Amino acid sequence: MAETALTPRPTRIWDLPTRLFHWTLAAAIVVCFVSGKIGGNAMEWHFKAGYVAFGLVAFRLVWGLVGGRWSRFVNFIYAPGTILRYLKGRTRPDELIEVGHNPLGSFSVFALLGIVSIQVATGLVADDEIANTGPLWRFVESETASAATSWHKGPGQWIIIALVSLHIASIVFHRLRGHNLVLPMLTGDKPLPAGTPASADGWSQRLLALVLGAAAWALVSWVVSLGALS
Repeated sequence: MAETALTPRPTRIWDLPTRLFHWTLAAAIVVCFVSGKIGGNAMEWHFKAGYVAFGLVAFRLVWGLVGGRWSRFVNFIYAPGTILRYLKGRTRPDELIEVGHNPLGSFSVFALLGIVSIQVATGLVADDEIANTGPLWRFVESETASAATSWHKGPGQWIIIALVSLHIASIVFHRLRGHNLVLPMLTGDKPLPAGTPASADGWSQRLLALVLGAAAWALVSWVVSLGALS
């Protein structure tokens, strides 16, 4: 049977740096949550995973500007009309919302980036008044450190858990409808009609990601070192 323009073909959607970011952040969130509940010596891992999350978010904010096509924020920021049409099931043929992140997936990405950023920031200045302090806690007033700690140990972590739970529920929902959202985030490819724009994912792109990742980790190391120098 001859192929047509509508015949699905493997198309690179998620570049390797985006995939590594996704799964590494997921692991970091799990480690942070579990180690925080265990406490004691496990808090060392809590801090390490938190620093990893810090670096990952810093990297993703830049990668959202220069990464592969479908990893760029500009390609999954939707106008209100597009979102309404999506929710009503009236998406127009020219709206490629099922290629990368759809409107709900877009909300999930931005919400997680935002709340993880807040969680990292509050963790950096937190002080549990027992044995653990963030590296920057000396630079804020005690009232600020106390408020940050309350948020970090309370609403912050549960908002993240809620968002992650909704993300997993969405994956299950789409799987039941015949759409596998996990496999493309593992392989990078989705079966899409010929002519669908693909994300750049060559070695030059990956080298750029490596440089940006190193810069993000340098930023994390510098911020952490401020606490050691104070």
